[in-house]
Amino acid sequence: MNRVVHPIEAESYRRMRARLDTSHLPPLTRAVVERVVHSSADLEYARDLVMDEGDLQRGHAALHAGAPVVVDVEMVGAGITRRETVCRLRDGVAGPGLTRSAHGIRLAFEQVGPGALWVIGNAPTALEELLRLDAAPALVIGLPVGFVGAVESKAALRESGLPAVSNVSEKGGSAVASAALNALLYHPVPQSKETL
Repeated sequence: MNRVVHPIEAESYRRMRARLDTSHLPPLTRAVVERVVHSSADLEYARDLVMDEGDLQRGHAALHAGAPVVVDVEMVGAGITRRETVCRLRDGVAGPGLTRSAHGIRLAFEQVGPGALWVIGNAPTALEELLRLDAAPALVIGLPVGFVGAVESKAALRESGLPAVSNVSEKGGSAVASAALNALLYHPVPQSKETL
């Protein structure tokens, strides 16, 4: 992806790196941490985020190979640049024991099947529903926000063993979830020796 970095973004990254040393982090982990911190102006995310470089590498490869990207709300989709997303929240219907967000996740899975990247930035119930499905995701970015269910749903994601980006605290939201996906989208695809 050819992307022109605006001078304001470049200066923002320079100032952030003056306050936060990420040089010790593996490349994709560093990209996600920096993009999330940049999008939130919250340096605490550097200690709050949980991810594995191998999971990020596989998610990055799937993303650049064209795997579908599913989001829980349109705000997350709006923050993801240069990539179409699937959001079925508008079609979701709440029912007994099922939120509209959770139903939207069910509908999205019926549409895309296994192997998608899932970006949950709003509803803990959407993340909980994803964990109930046999979705076989390429990667789950699980960063829902809130005082009810957010911490618990993110802990359940980590305990599930699924490839994931999450965080420990109540913090999260659409902006940081889309930022984590954008970090993978913007990161260059390694060139194989055969294509050099």
